[in-house]
Amino acid sequence: MMRTQVGIVGAGPAGLTLARLLQLQGIQSVIVEARTREYVENRIRAGVLEQGTVDLLNQIGAGDRMRQVGLVHHGIELRFDGSGHRIDMHALTGRTITVYSQHEVVRDLIALRLSTQGEIVFEAAHTRIAEIDTSSPRIIFRTQKTAQELVCDFIAGCDGFHGICRPAIPAGVLTQYERGYPFAWLGILAEVAPPSAELIYTHHERGFALVSMRSPEVSRLYLQCAPDEDIAEWPDARIWDELHRRLATRDGNFQLKEGPVVQKGITGMRSFVAEPMRYGNLFLAGDSAHIVPPTGAKGLNLAITDTIFLANAFTEYYKSSNRDCLDRYSHQCLRQIWKAQRFSWWMTSMLHRFPEASPFDHRRQIAELEYVTTSRAAATSLAENYVGLALN
Repeated sequence: MMRTQVGIVGAGPAGLTLARLLQLQGIQSVIVEARTREYVENRIRAGVLEQGTVDLLNQIGAGDRMRQVGLVHHGIELRFDGSGHRIDMHALTGRTITVYSQHEVVRDLIALRLSTQGEIVFEAAHTRIAEIDTSSPRIIFRTQKTAQELVCDFIAGCDGFHGICRPAIPAGVLTQYERGYPFAWLGILAEVAPPSAELIYTHHERGFALVSMRSPEVSRLYLQCAPDEDIAEWPDARIWDELHRRLATRDGNFQLKEGPVVQKGITGMRSFVAEPMRYGNLFLAGDSAHIVPPTGAKGLNLAITDTIFLANAFTEYYKSSNRDCLDRYSHQCLRQIWKAQRFSWWMTSMLHRFPEASPFDHRRQIAELEYVTTSRAAATSLAENYVGLALN
């Protein structure tokens, strides 16, 4: 039998960041992860970090490689009716974003965890949690056919939307809010220089498109598609042809160069929130409690926000035995989460083509885009949400 103060299920960004924050406060933790280290470090996800996330990674000692290769962006472009309109986020808010892939963040956090003698149990099979409504909750798992039991003061469920922690909460406790979207993103990773120095969000009559990047040599590009799309029906030539159509500008000056496609896939779109984010001594964080559509670039950043609140709550408890911060945890997180849900829904609704949309709906979207790109107040609202709202 093993013993620790905080047992963490999941070695994603939330679990790893929480463990580091606790370690800096002298609080013991063990991370239990079902997958291999190789799998976790190569799981491709979003790559836009808010200013607050960047600042935190630097503060906890995980920012060295990010500072070297991360791409700092001062603005984004909204493109519609064949014209681009730049939102200067830095000028409007004094803050920036950094393009740095989630799997790179995970690699940095794992390396830091292991170099500081922090424990991660990879390949933990048949993991389950028990007695979460008692003072000694347990994480039970197997490693190399050996049964293991980790007894904790608290369990942090950082194991994602399909993890074991949220389903362990008894029926009737959670209220779950969900919205599906009638489209998905077809994304490719291509070995070609990005056509733009900043992200381009494009509204087009054929559907949304996004220009992003992973490095100065590698482009990340997305197309709106049907949620049940068969990726086999999208050969590289068809993808490039559609990207050229949707990203074209009236003046013809935009040049999209093609390159070898090294990865492609389809990502579904959903909004999801589970309330509350605590039951007994189990605390949910990250995707186990909420999912946002990727349009607003909030998923990873919301997970990091959860860990800040949760680490503060555990720190207060271990310093003073005061449980007030633990009791406030869910409420604090949900205030930020619903603001991010609103912004992600708004960006998604403004930029995508909905199957049932009428000509009126299309003209309304164009009017919204024109307003956002010509009103300083509207542009500031977009910018401050995109770079990250202050925690409160």
